[in-house]
Amino acid sequence: MPNENKTGTANVEEALPEIMMRVVSELHDVAYLIERIEPQLLELGGTSVLEHPDSVKVLQGIDLAVQKARGLAEFIDTITGSIPSDWMVDMSTALSLVKLADMQKALGDSLRHGHSQPLSKAAGDFDFF
Repeated sequence: MPNENKTGTANVEEALPEIMMRVVSELHDVAYLIERIEPQLLELGGTSVLEHPDSVKVLQGIDLAVQKARGLAEFIDTITGSIPSDWMVDMSTALSLVKLADMQKALGDSLRHGHSQPLSKAAGDFDFF
């Protein structure tokens, strides 16, 4: 239930499990976006990329980033199941720190379920920032 705080902005209180599941969704998006980088690097650099130790380390780092993002998502998903649904938190300060507008909306919109990153964008689509 929104209330006014001292600064005049609305406090956004929501059930913690719902918020955590939106975070899980965003982490899966991050993993997917990172995962899409590796084949593009191989396509741009060709198979000769695999001959350079530093390039192999970068590719391994990409794989590790994907595994970590997915691992964090699964961890949060699992512990969220044990959080009582009546635990409410004020998200107003946390949301104000999120700089990506689409992510801020995805995390803050209790009516919206899904991803902040449109995963079906056509090739050539881009956003100005």
